[in-house]
Amino acid sequence: MATFLYKLGRFSFKKRRFVALFWVALLAVAGVGAGTATPPANDEFSIPGTEAQKAFDLLEERIPGSSADGASARVVFRAPKGESMNDAENKAVVAKVIKELESTSDEIASVADPYTTGAVSPKDGGTTAYVLVSYKVNAMELDKDSKEALKDAGEEARDSGLTVEIGGDALEEMPETGTTEIIGLVVSAIVLGITFSSLVAAGMPLLTAVIGVGIGISSITALASTLGLSSTTSILAMMIGLAVGIDYALFIVSRYRAELAEGRENEEAAGRAVGTAGSAVVFAGLTVVIALVGLAVVNIPVLTKMGMAAASTVVIAVLIAISLIPALLGFAGKRVYGKKARQRLADTGSPEKSDKPNMGTRWARAILRRPVAVLLIGVIGLGAAAVPAASLELGLPDDGYQPTSSTKRQAYDMISEGFGPGYNGPLMVAIDLKGVEDAKGAATQAQETIAGLKGAAAVTPPQLTKAGDTATLTVISKYKPSSVDTEDLVMDIRDEAKKIKADTGAEVLVTGTTAVNIDISAKLNDALVPYLLLVVGLAFLLLMIVFRSVLVPLKAALGFLLSVVAALGAVVAVFQWGWLGAIFGVEETGPIMSMMPIFMIGVVFGLAMDYEVFLVTRMREAFVHGERPGEAIVTGFRHGARVVTAAAVIMIAVFSGFIGSSDQMVKMIGFGLATAVLFDAFVVRMTIVPAVLALLGKSAWWLPKWLDKALPNVDVEGEQLQKQLSSDAAPQDPDPNPDRLTRV
Repeated sequence: MATFLYKLGRFSFKKRRFVALFWVALLAVAGVGAGTATPPANDEFSIPGTEAQKAFDLLEERIPGSSADGASARVVFRAPKGESMNDAENKAVVAKVIKELESTSDEIASVADPYTTGAVSPKDGGTTAYVLVSYKVNAMELDKDSKEALKDAGEEARDSGLTVEIGGDALEEMPETGTTEIIGLVVSAIVLGITFSSLVAAGMPLLTAVIGVGIGISSITALASTLGLSSTTSILAMMIGLAVGIDYALFIVSRYRAELAEGRENEEAAGRAVGTAGSAVVFAGLTVVIALVGLAVVNIPVLTKMGMAAASTVVIAVLIAISLIPALLGFAGKRVYGKKARQRLADTGSPEKSDKPNMGTRWARAILRRPVAVLLIGVIGLGAAAVPAASLELGLPDDGYQPTSSTKRQAYDMISEGFGPGYNGPLMVAIDLKGVEDAKGAATQAQETIAGLKGAAAVTPPQLTKAGDTATLTVISKYKPSSVDTEDLVMDIRDEAKKIKADTGAEVLVTGTTAVNIDISAKLNDALVPYLLLVVGLAFLLLMIVFRSVLVPLKAALGFLLSVVAALGAVVAVFQWGWLGAIFGVEETGPIMSMMPIFMIGVVFGLAMDYEVFLVTRMREAFVHGERPGEAIVTGFRHGARVVTAAAVIMIAVFSGFIGSSDQMVKMIGFGLATAVLFDAFVVRMTIVPAVLALLGKSAWWLPKWLDKALPNVDVEGEQLQKQLSSDAAPQDPDPNPDRLTRV
């Protein structure tokens, strides 16, 4: 591996114009493809294998065009003090809104009149009413014009003096990207500038990361229609592609500077940088790809597509790092150092201001003096942070967790006050009556059984199809949609459904947005352990090949688990318990987003292994080349600590940019990822790892002989490369027969 990458690095350096032109041309082709391609379709959201999806499929089959899984909106009206929504003037306003909505969008399936459906509040003398708008497509497929028409109808109604707010999933939108990426790039530029003290060196990682993300996102857009990708697929790809693109380029540029400092010529330094740091980049990239592709285990198509798209962007970032970076180094030469550093390099042979040990060296030596104490402090500290994770409650937050200033939250509160919290997320029950002798009787039995459950506030009479083979009814919970009590009600209905089927032969299925959220949470929970075993297991095998050790990969995996659980503990403390909530803009506490654990495992594992591979590979390289275990640790930190610190700070800054979002889920993701990188990079990789390696000594690099023979030797640390280069540099043996003439 190292030898091949060494040759690739030198080739790219020599043929830098050709290599640079190739990547620019590829970016142009991808850009043209994206610009001329059919716009990406919206996601056809589905959750295979769940009861909620089975009910949707049944209704679509028996009642074509019913759009049971379509989006919905609630336009909530509140009359001024002293008035009622039953007043003639207020009724006229509601009627006008209904008429406008029915005529403005072809995607609307129905608009329910509150005066015929009983959607006028009985609790407060009729001061609140709501219009239920049902759409033919789900929220992810809903057209932007339909959303704007809904908002415009609400604005016009407000002009009449009524309080009008709009809730429901019809107004859901994917968080806009752009601002946070700009913040991340600005912070990255500052950190890179401080790290390298050279505009040229700082600009390379940014330039190549942007090129890589540009190629990746443009390719995804160009192939969207062909591969069935949606506009949301590129979000994770952009985030991860930008992150690893900067990291990987940072690693290779840093190694190139180190090779120059050792007196190598430019081309040779580029070759060695790609042969050594490039090997670490390739295997670090593989761990990220494994983590992202592994999301397919969850079996939620949207999540699978996002993981695949992000993985492809990571592959592009790796290829750019090992080919375009050495080409750009060919253009830059020694200008990767600042002017003063170049002068010192020419005068003294070293770009450093002095021969004093750098911060990484001093930090490693301090840990080596007290490895047990450092290890205990690190583990106990992360253990304390992880304690709140024991109280983790997973769910999908509804409109009740939106900011109090948002129209969705205000609509939610108005319905809760006027009707009850359960009206914000009614349950839909589909009853399969095919082959049932007394279909109407079976449907009525189902209604009465469900109405008798303690969590049910109201149950509508069953509506049978003309064929009499299917019935539907609506169940209103006594509790808010995202509560554990409503989840218990769904489970109780499903338990009773088994008895109903045994008695009548009718199959009762619970669906609707609330049930879908519950099923998604359950599906994610069930997939968590298999996903963790798959990702950690494959990465363990990969790291064992890289480090030729059993204990180093084991330590890496255990350290990662510790940092992720600690980060989850911090998320629970802030977003579920409300600790420091005001600082992070958390207005409402509630369950942690169901996707959070599996998302953190996938993203953070990949980034954590980046730091592990780069830092420990340098230690392994020093150990293989003859240094004692303690010396190898110091060497690894002397060359790698500054780079890993810079990479981690950049990632923390990028993810922290999302904390400022008004969307609770985006805020939670940003906080969780930033915290996880903070814990993993600075507590685990920079503190616990050297302490453990110091205690293990030579045994850290132990590998059974039979396993050593079975595993392929990829030579990540460049041992074979070093031997080959030393052999090439050695003087040739003199000819034993100098008088021999060459015959032609």
